[in-house]
Amino acid sequence: MPARAPAPAKTYDRRYFDRWYRRSWHAHFHAGTLARRVQLAVSAAEYVLERPIRSVLDIGCGDGRWRPLLMRERPHIRYQGVDSSEYVVGRYGRRRNIRLGQFGDLGRMGLRGRFDLIVCSDVLHYVPLPEARRGLRAVARLLRGVAFMELFTADDGSEGDDEGFVRRSRQTYLRLFRAAGFIHLGFHCYAGRGLRDRLVSLERGAT
Repeated sequence: MPARAPAPAKTYDRRYFDRWYRRSWHAHFHAGTLARRVQLAVSAAEYVLERPIRSVLDIGCGDGRWRPLLMRERPHIRYQGVDSSEYVVGRYGRRRNIRLGQFGDLGRMGLRGRFDLIVCSDVLHYVPLPEARRGLRAVARLLRGVAFMELFTADDGSEGDDEGFVRRSRQTYLRLFRAAGFIHLGFHCYAGRGLRDRLVSLERGAT
C-alpha cells in the first residue's frame, strides 16, 4: 500500500482570517465576548500585582484583536504581539507591533523584559505537546503577573476551527501548567511561581 501523503500545512492567510475572525457567525460571536475577556484578564493581573498593568505579551495574537481593547483600558501599556502568520506580520506587524514566531520559539525570540499580562487565547489546543512544553517554560520566564491562557479540552463542546485541534484532557493541561510552575487561579488565568506568596489558599483554583 502506498504511503499516505502528509496533510498540507495549515495556512493562516487572509482567507483564514476573513472566515474565522471577520465574516462568520463564529467571528461575530467572539467579537461580542472579547471585551469581557479583556476586562477579566486585565482585572486578574492587576488584582494579583496590586497595581495597573504596564506591559502585555499577546501570543498567537492574529491580527491584534486584543490590542485596541487593551489600549482603551490602559492607554500607556507596552504591547507586544507574536503570531505565526506571515500574512498578519506583513500587513499589520509594524503598525501593531506584531512579530513572527511560533509558540515553541518564544524562548529564542529575544523578547524584551517581563510582562504583567500574557495572553494566549485559543492557541494551545492547536500546539503539539513538545512545543507546548517548550513554549510554556518560556511563558513562565517572561511572566511577571498573570497569564490568560484560554483553551478547550477534549471534554468541552466547541464550535469553530477544528483543523489541527489536539484533543487533550483537562488533567493533561493541568500537568503541563504545573510542570512549568504556573498556579491555577480559575477562569483561564494563571500566576507564575514568583507570586505564590501573594496568594491565599482560596485564591488558587482547584486542581
